[in-house]
Amino acid sequence: MKAVCFNFEIHQPFRLKRYRFFDIGNDHYYYDDFLNDDIAERIVHQSYIPAAETLLRMIEQTKGAFRCSLAISGEAIEQFEQYAPEFNDLLRKLADTGKVEFLATPYAHSLASLIDPEEFRNQVKVQCEKVKETYGATPKVLRNTELIYSDELAPQILAMGFKGVLTEGAKHILGWKSPDYVYSAASAPQLKVLMRNAKLSDDIASRFSDTSWAEYPLTADKYIDWIAATPAEEQIINIGLSLDTFGGLQPAGTGIFQFLEALPRFAAEKGVEFWTPSEAVKKLKPVDTISITHPISSAQEACDTSAWMGNALQNEALDKLYKAGERVRLCEDRRLKQDWWYLQDADHFFYMSTKNMGGAAFSPYETPYQAFINYMNVLSDFLVRVDEQYPLSIDNEELNSLLTTIRNQEREIAALTREKELMSKNLAQYNIEHRKEDAPAADAPKAAKTTKTKKAEPKPKDAPKAKAKTPAKAKAKKA
Repeated sequence: MKAVCFNFEIHQPFRLKRYRFFDIGNDHYYYDDFLNDDIAERIVHQSYIPAAETLLRMIEQTKGAFRCSLAISGEAIEQFEQYAPEFNDLLRKLADTGKVEFLATPYAHSLASLIDPEEFRNQVKVQCEKVKETYGATPKVLRNTELIYSDELAPQILAMGFKGVLTEGAKHILGWKSPDYVYSAASAPQLKVLMRNAKLSDDIASRFSDTSWAEYPLTADKYIDWIAATPAEEQIINIGLSLDTFGGLQPAGTGIFQFLEALPRFAAEKGVEFWTPSEAVKKLKPVDTISITHPISSAQEACDTSAWMGNALQNEALDKLYKAGERVRLCEDRRLKQDWWYLQDADHFFYMSTKNMGGAAFSPYETPYQAFINYMNVLSDFLVRVDEQYPLSIDNEELNSLLTTIRNQEREIAALTREKELMSKNLAQYNIEHRKEDAPAADAPKAAKTTKTKKAEPKPKDAPKAKAKTPAKAKAKKA
């Protein structure tokens, strides 16, 4: 049996306003609310809502045979709450079907997994909590920002409680191997790796409306035929797409929504099923281990991290940003922490890319250099605020010593708390058991008490009365 695993990514960054050098120290609000509102509402109504309604119909029409997964950043959820609550309502309906799996992903769509493991772990944890709170779903599989993955990350992902991870089926990694299998991570064999089929994914994302493409037009039956024609032993085809492919990258007039909705009908005719990532991880055994020594991603043809870390501008911005990580995590300023997350969004660094001007099509800036200057002005003000919380006069050694002390105290408090809870349970159990053992003897003290308080028998009326002592006799006795 062959199955298709659809994963749709949903993310929108909080875009920065034009922030001048003279604003540093005077203006602590960094975001272009008008632009963020305009883009969010436009993309929600052109793409996200029609796409989600199509997915809901596909589930209903197939009586649950169609399944898929969504990876939504915490930033995107915040924007939907603020600008498009109706889309959040629709996502809850998808969650209620039980046929849509919500995946874990960094809250801020950040590059923290490559630079700051503690920050990465924290963001994934908070995103999972946000998904649970908003949609009632508990993520079990991880999809890192832009499918970033390497051997170095695998043990951490496994330690975070995930059994599977999605990544890119990069040609330079796979070689002669196929992405259409489940693999185990070389550095953490218990972690299962699902790899995106780049060709079949890009056939929809990039080539669907390309009239110069030899396979144009792409129809649902043709697409399912390609999947069914893959070798029989290749059991899982992972299709990874941004949800704004539907109605955004591929406008509604191209027939993209009709194409999507027709897929289950032709899949049923060819015996092709739809699974969620968790189902694939649970049902299929790894055919081999996969070793990825250098980080890969789904970005551009190179499938590496150069889209965000490929030039001196990007690396300088990232270096200055993440050097503040320890200090920000120490502070209790909620607004500062929120800005810390928003400034980590990978999109900010993508706009600075000079590699074929990769971010130009999606960037609110005219050039990568403008993106860099604007970001660094914002970052400079942010770092001033961090410095006010934890001055730079505290050197790294002193700060590390302070952090070590705090962490040791946290561990000691946690250990004592667990010990207290265990002792409370043991004491409660001891009281229950001994109360049962002492139950038969409970009447004995009662009887003794009754005997002790029993009324004395009345004396005969003719009994002689005791004479009262006179004062004189009492004094003599005392003497």
